[in-house]
Amino acid sequence: MNRILKNILLSLVAVLHFCVAYADENTTFEVNTPLLVTVGEPFRVEFVLTNGKPDKDSFAAPNFVDAGLDILAGPTQSTASSFQYINGQSSRTSTVTFTYVVVAQKAGNITIGEAHIVSNNKQFSTKPTPIEAIEETQQQSTNTAAEQGNALQNQLSEDDILIRLNLSRSTVYKGEPILASLTLYTRASIAGLEDAKLPSFNGFWSQELPTEEYQPQRQTLNGKVYDSQVIKEYLIYPQQAGTITIEPTTLTAIAQIVMRNNNNFDPFFGGGAEIYNVKRKLSTGNITVNVKELPAGAPASFTGAVGSFSMKTTLPPTEIQANSAANYNVEISGTGNLTFLQQPKLELPSSFELYNVRSTESIRTSTAGTHGYRRFEYPFIARAEGEYDIKPIEFTYFSPEKESYITLSSEPLHINILPDPQAGASIPTQIIPGSAKESVRQLGSDIRFIKLGSAKLYSSAAPLMLSTTYFMLIVFIIVVSVIAYYILRRRIRDSHNTVLIRTRRANKVAVQRLRMAEKHMHENNRHAFYEEILRALWGYMSDKLNIPVSSLTKEKIREALHRKGCPVDVAQLYTDIISRCDEAQYSPVESVQMSNVYEEGVAIISRIESIIKR
Repeated sequence: MNRILKNILLSLVAVLHFCVAYADENTTFEVNTPLLVTVGEPFRVEFVLTNGKPDKDSFAAPNFVDAGLDILAGPTQSTASSFQYINGQSSRTSTVTFTYVVVAQKAGNITIGEAHIVSNNKQFSTKPTPIEAIEETQQQSTNTAAEQGNALQNQLSEDDILIRLNLSRSTVYKGEPILASLTLYTRASIAGLEDAKLPSFNGFWSQELPTEEYQPQRQTLNGKVYDSQVIKEYLIYPQQAGTITIEPTTLTAIAQIVMRNNNNFDPFFGGGAEIYNVKRKLSTGNITVNVKELPAGAPASFTGAVGSFSMKTTLPPTEIQANSAANYNVEISGTGNLTFLQQPKLELPSSFELYNVRSTESIRTSTAGTHGYRRFEYPFIARAEGEYDIKPIEFTYFSPEKESYITLSSEPLHINILPDPQAGASIPTQIIPGSAKESVRQLGSDIRFIKLGSAKLYSSAAPLMLSTTYFMLIVFIIVVSVIAYYILRRRIRDSHNTVLIRTRRANKVAVQRLRMAEKHMHENNRHAFYEEILRALWGYMSDKLNIPVSSLTKEKIREALHRKGCPVDVAQLYTDIISRCDEAQYSPVESVQMSNVYEEGVAIISRIESIIKR
C-alpha cells in the first residue's frame, strides 16, 4: 500500500513539473517561407504557433491573391510536441502549424502579409515577409568537368552573395563614434566562410561588439530579397581629421549549389539531385569616412570629450580643522568617448595639499555608443587656518548634435579652516607651497633625537664555521656532486647512441606535428591538416622503429608493432587511419571529419607509446 501511495505522489510531482515547465515557455507565432521561388512552381508557406493553443476559428491568413500568389492547397493544420527532462529540469515544446501550398503568378518581389491568431485570449501576429519570384531557367546537361564547373558558376549569380560594411554615418566629427556592421547578404545556402581578412581601422580607435544575439533577418537590397546576418560589429572613433579610408574586408564564401541529374532522377522516389560546393571571393571595397575637425575656439577646460554628458559634484564640508583631510568628488556621466575622458582640473590655494586623484568608472559599450560614468576623487589637506574661496570645477565637451562646445560648472565653494587643537604651541605649523604630494606627512613632528653614548653590539647567532650545520652542508654538497656526475656521465653515453635518441624523441616530434595539424584544423585547411597528420604518423613509426620513411610500408608497420608486443587490432587501426588520411587528402568532398581523425591519431599514438614503453 505504501509503495502505491509513493508512486502516486511521484506521478503528481512529475505532472506538476510538467505543467510548470509548460507554463514557463514563451508563446511565439512565426512564418516559414523560402527566400527564392520559381514562377509556376508550388512552394509551402507555414504559419507556426509555438507553445500555445489556438482558440477556435481564430487563425486569420493573409491575402495571398493580393500578393500575387495562387492557393493550390490549404490550410492544413498539424500539431507536434516534445518533452525533455535533463538534470531535474523539465521542458516541453508544442507547435501548431497551418500550411498552405501556393504558386507565384509572376516574377518580382512578393510580400506575404501578416497572419493573426488568438491563443489564451492573447492575439499574436507574424511579420510581413518578403520573398522573390524568378523566371524558370533552362539548364543544359553537362558532360565534361569544365562544362560542369561553368554550369555551377552560372547557377550562382554575382550578386547572390554580398558582403557589406555598413556605417551608421559617413560624416562625423573627430572623436564621434561610428557603428560599423559587417553584414553578409545571401540568396544561396552557405556551408562556411574562409580566408577572412578583417579591416584594421587605421586612424580609428575600435572596439568589437558581441554579435551572438543577432538573428538572421530578411532584407531587400537593390530590389532583391536577401537573408542578412551580422557577422562582426565594431564601434570606431576617428582619431584624426580628414578623409580616412577603411581598407576592404575580404573573405571566401563556400556556397552549396543543388543540381539535378536527370540520369539518376526517379519519378516516384524523387532524388536525382547532387550538392556541390562553390567558392566565391567577396570584398567590401574601400570605404571612406569624412572626419571634420572640431571647431576652433575651444575653452581651456576642454580636454577632448565628444558626446553628451552631465556633471555632478559632491563638495567637502564648509568648515574643517587645519591638518584634516577632505574630499572633492566629481562624477561625469553620459554617452560619448568616455574611455578618453580626462580628469577636470581643480585649483586649490597654496596652503592646501592635493594628493593623487583616485578614479573609478563604470563604462558599457553597445550599438548606441559608449555610456556610463567616470568618478574622480580629489583628496586634500588644508594646512593653515583661515577662510578660502575655491574656484568651481569646469568641464567642457563638444556636442555633435548642437555642433558647439558646452561647459558644465560646479558651484563655488567658500571654506573656513579652523585652528588645529592638537597642534603644538612651541613648534609652528609649516606651510609648503605646491599642489601635488605623493603621500601624507605630519609636519612639525618629524625630528627624532640621536642616542648618545657608546654602542654595544652582540652577535645574534652562533658562527657557522666548524658547527654541525657546517659539516652537514659539506656532506650534502659531496652527495649532490656524485649524483650529478653519474647523471651527466649517463647522458653523455646516451648522446652517442643515435638510435636511442631517435626512439626517445619520436613521441615529442609526433606531438609537435599533431599540434600543427590541430592549428590547420581550426583554420579549416583540409589539405594541410591531412598532410601534417600523415607526417606525424609516418614519422613516429620511422623514429620509433628506426626505419627510414622511404622504406616504411603499412605491412612493415603491422609486423614491427606485432614484434614489439602490440595487439593486432592496434596495428591494424594505425594503418587504417593512414589509409583514411590518404583518401581524404585528395578527395574533393570531405568524407571524414577532421576532428575525428585528429582525436583517433592522438589516441593511437598514446596507446602505442604506452605499450612499447612497458
